[in-house]
Amino acid sequence: MAKYSEWLEADKLTLITAWARDGLTDEQIANNMGITTSTFYDWKKRFSDISEALKKGKEVVDYEVENALLKRALGYTYDEVTKEYGVVTKAVTKQVAPDVGAAMAWLKNRKPDKWRDKPQEKENPNTLNNQLVNVAQLINNPKPVRTAESLEEGDSNE
Repeated sequence: MAKYSEWLEADKLTLITAWARDGLTDEQIANNMGITTSTFYDWKKRFSDISEALKKGKEVVDYEVENALLKRALGYTYDEVTKEYGVVTKAVTKQVAPDVGAAMAWLKNRKPDKWRDKPQEKENPNTLNNQLVNVAQLINNPKPVRTAESLEEGDSNE
């Protein structure tokens, strides 16, 4: 059974960061460390060094995936080189067209208010348009004004 103290050393923390950067799940990292997943989660809570090593590693991967998604969404070019017997016989620049699916994934996550599947406008009662509608309704359907005299006469106007 692994001891937590050895995993708090700099070289072991670097290893945890590398595993996270490589995309391993918490369960896989725990397995690599020789501990159970529940012990791993306990260590993450108890030891900020382990938690920070994981965050650092996962952050790098997140940025790499984000960059790859953006590159795919916008399209890109690359050079393809063909070699025969170690000699370059052909070099061609190829173009990868922008990917609509990648662009939509990017927009839905980065601008959900504009690009979600079912955009919903929030109705703001203070907008000028809503205020004009309220005024128009009052003009077309005015509420009767109650006076002290009408209340005395028993006029409820309800």
